[in-house]
Amino acid sequence: MGFVLREAEIPILPAGHQPIRVLHFSDLHLTPARRREIADIKSFINLKPDLVISTGDFLGAIDAVPVALDALDELLDIPGLFVFGSNDYYAPRVKNPFSYLTPDRGKRIHGDPLPSHELAEGLTKRGWNNLNFSRAMLKINDSVIEARGTDDAHHNRDDYSLVAGKPDSAADVAIGVTHAPYKRIIEAMKEDGLSAIFAGHTHGGQVRLPWIGGSRALTTNCDLPTWRARGLTRFGREPWLHVSAGMGTSPFAHIRVASPPEVSLVTLTQRRVNHSSDERF
Repeated sequence: MGFVLREAEIPILPAGHQPIRVLHFSDLHLTPARRREIADIKSFINLKPDLVISTGDFLGAIDAVPVALDALDELLDIPGLFVFGSNDYYAPRVKNPFSYLTPDRGKRIHGDPLPSHELAEGLTKRGWNNLNFSRAMLKINDSVIEARGTDDAHHNRDDYSLVAGKPDSAADVAIGVTHAPYKRIIEAMKEDGLSAIFAGHTHGGQVRLPWIGGSRALTTNCDLPTWRARGLTRFGREPWLHVSAGMGTSPFAHIRVASPPEVSLVTLTQRRVNHSSDERF
C-alpha cells in the first residue's frame, strides 16, 4: 500500500441517525504511468464507504481521463460528489518548485487544455454529482444531505453566489465541497450555516518540517493558515474543515516530504453538545 489512511469523525448528524462513512480523496494527478497509484485507488473500495467525495485535480496528463475512470470504476457505483481543480482543466508545466513558498500574487501560467468535459461526463454518467457550480440532495442511510460546491478558487473559477443561500429545509445536514480552501469560501459557507467543508489542493504542504508533536507545513498554496494544511480542523463557529493532503504530485515536482500520499475515511456521526472553538485532529 503506497498511501496513508487518515481517519476522522465529524459530529454533525441529528440525534439517532446512523453514521455515514465518507471516503474523501483529492489531487490524484493521474497519468497512465502511475500504476502503483492506480492500484491503490482501486483498493479504496475495500474501505466500504457510504459516500465518496473527490475534491479535484484528478488529471495529470491529456490522456488520463480513461485512466481515472478505470481506476475509480467500482467507486462509481457508490453515491459520489466531485469538483475540479486547475489540473483538471490545464496540464502541468515545468516551474520552479520553490515558487510555492513565495507570496501568491495571483499570476497563473496555464499548460495545455485538458478534456475536463470528458471527465465530467464520465463521472456524471455513472451517477456522481458535479458540484462545481451546483447543489445536490441525496439520501445516505437515513440522512438527507444537501451538498453544494464551487469550482477551483486558486484560478478564480469559483462563484459562490451561484449556490449561496440557507440549506434546504428538507436536509438533515448541509456540506460544502471545494478544491482550494480559500478563506472567502469558508466564510461564505459559514454565513449560510453549513456544517462541514471538504477540500484538497494543499498536498498537506507537500514539504513539511519536523515540529513539536509531528510536522509543520511550510505553505498551503492558498490563504489558509499552515496549521490547517491537512486533516480535520475547526476554528471558532466555522464549519468543520477536512483537507485531504492528496494522493499524487505534479510530474515535475514528484516529491513529498513528511506528507505521504493519503486517502481519508471521515465518519459523520451525531452532533455533540459541547466542543472547543479551535480544534485540530
